[in-house]
Amino acid sequence: MPGKNSDLHGNVPDTAEVALLLIDVINDLEFDGGDVLLEYALPAARSIALLKRRLKQASLPVIYVNDNFGKWQSDFKKIVSHCLKDHVRGKPIAELLAPEDDDYFVLKPKHSGFFSTTLDLLIEYLGARTLILTGIAGNNCVLFTANDAYMRDFNIVVPSDCVVSITGEDNEYALKQMAQVLKADTRRSTELDLSEFTRQAEGSTTETGPDEHPLRIYREGHFGNQEKQQRAATEGGHTR
Repeated sequence: MPGKNSDLHGNVPDTAEVALLLIDVINDLEFDGGDVLLEYALPAARSIALLKRRLKQASLPVIYVNDNFGKWQSDFKKIVSHCLKDHVRGKPIAELLAPEDDDYFVLKPKHSGFFSTTLDLLIEYLGARTLILTGIAGNNCVLFTANDAYMRDFNIVVPSDCVVSITGEDNEYALKQMAQVLKADTRRSTELDLSEFTRQAEGSTTETGPDEHPLRIYREGHFGNQEKQQRAATEGGHTR
């Protein structure tokens, strides 16, 4: 087996402690309530665009995590083209947040960006430990993605001015849940210090050590014990 490439064949940074996720922002909003959501989404899109620019200036990766809207033959470029050219409700948001050539994208079939997608693999190669989640809707796909990120032990940041739901009440409740249950940082995007998250990631690596990641320890311990038991069974002895 060939060794693991450290940079996805040269197409991504060697390491990136922080990654920005734009969830379902390329969206035609052609559904019931989409006109109401647009009113909230436009200001949020402007905040996301400014935050994205800051991450780009810091050479940090931007990942579009977008629904396929049930169209299994679609691809991300077709979704972008549809939202930019077909005079749909979501066109102003797509214009503000149109992907750039060095951005990454993951198409998702369900609510969470991690469910049945390559997001885990991409983040693993990037080496990111802090994920900044933005997008639509705060009480749905952003929340589901945050739940899965929390179960994977990521540091979660959900800027309150960069996520929207169909009602302000729903959005506030979702933000409160993410802050209290998922330990998410929900400060406004203008209050975020990106270098702070980098320092936190470096401190976490130093405390644990590159060879002492909890999952690595579990895997080595678990499979090491299995090997001992199998060897003992073969030799007619016992181990524990």
